[in-house]
Amino acid sequence: MGDPCEQIFDEECRKSLAFEKEIVSFSVEEGVSISDHICTYTKLLADLANVDAVIEKEDKTLILLSSLPDERYETFVLTRINERTSLKYSKVTIAL
Repeated sequence: MGDPCEQIFDEECRKSLAFEKEIVSFSVEEGVSISDHICTYTKLLADLANVDAVIEKEDKTLILLSSLPDERYETFVLTRINERTSLKYSKVTIAL
């Protein structure tokens, strides 16, 4: 008997699920600069777009903010979330 995932999902769906799993657990790795972290995140978003996965703009921003370490970015994150009428991904990445 084959892998149950292979029986249920096609290749594109498996790729999409793998990328979505990666984005859910996405966080800054120790020693990685914020600019490199944002580049990695942008690549992950592009990979998701290539398999037609849709992530809303505000969700992209919330995922990025949630990926930042609390000890260094807690005030920044809380300020952005509390003062928002909407979170703009481009404005957050520029501010970082």
